[in-house]
Amino acid sequence: MALNYDENAKIIKALADANRLKIIDILSCGERCACDILDHFDFTQPTLSHHMKVLAECGIVNTRKEGQWSYYSLNTSNCNKLMLFLMNLVTDTDDCICKSKPNCNCK
Repeated sequence: MALNYDENAKIIKALADANRLKIIDILSCGERCACDILDHFDFTQPTLSHHMKVLAECGIVNTRKEGQWSYYSLNTSNCNKLMLFLMNLVTDTDDCICKSKPNCNCK
């Protein structure tokens, strides 16, 4: 399995923010309305919207509108793919990138 470094780097970059990590933690309990998420922070709704846009654009968070309200949930499929990527990244496997080079000194 070839690891998609570029795609996963975008996700990791999006997660490299303490507020976004906290949002992911909140969403791990299930779908939440923007107003419920905002209750956990000392920033404004436009700032929350920015964070949610970043998380949605990288595919970690799903967004749905219901009337004037926005609801957010984790995209569990993409979260699982990220976890698998990270596990493969730090695990010595048969398809390790260094083993694809003929003059590699890998085990």
